[in-house]
Amino acid sequence: MVTWGQQRTLMPKLPDHLARMSLFILNSGVRDDVACSLRWDWEIKVPELGISVFEVPRSNVKGRKLVRVVICNSVSQSVVESVRGQHPEYVFVYRRERVKNTDMPPMMPYRRIQTMNNTAWQRARTAAGLGDLHVHDLRHTVGMRLREAGVSEGTRSDILWHTTTSMTQHYSVAQIVELHAALEKIKDDTGRWNKSLATLRMEQEDAIRELTYPKATQAKKIA
Repeated sequence: MVTWGQQRTLMPKLPDHLARMSLFILNSGVRDDVACSLRWDWEIKVPELGISVFEVPRSNVKGRKLVRVVICNSVSQSVVESVRGQHPEYVFVYRRERVKNTDMPPMMPYRRIQTMNNTAWQRARTAAGLGDLHVHDLRHTVGMRLREAGVSEGTRSDILWHTTTSMTQHYSVAQIVELHAALEKIKDDTGRWNKSLATLRMEQEDAIRELTYPKATQAKKIA
């Protein structure tokens, strides 16, 4: 799981494309492999909410039993809008940008991101002091934050695809509104009183780490 403090430390250390994907996962609960595969032709706009949902085919769902739907809250929707137009097929893509001669055309086209757990992710988590953080921990964080926000177990299961019902076949706009409202509750750190003991422990460990790390670095320099 990732605390809000850890999230604020990690994001600036990630390259832009991984930071966008991480923020999308933290606000939608989608699996990282689905985020890597997310396609524009899966998008269905919901005018009533001003957001999109993505209908994920069975071939891209773990177990391949049911079609699933990714629902965006306002934060994940802003991520989607920030990359709209970069690639005709895939939502999340990457290209190496020029460091010199930036007025010249890009050296390479945008291409699909195959995996988030790459060298750039590993370097960023180490720089953030989160060497044991895994990409799938982002999804687990969504479940914990929803629980802390008082979201019902059934709604959490629908968002995280733990149910056996196909949302595409059975969910109305009214039900999508309900899931969207739940995800809106975790779009920022509200400092709510019902934090779990796990969250409190992690925040306490973070505070201790922040106090001891500068001292250790200073001692190393003196030595």
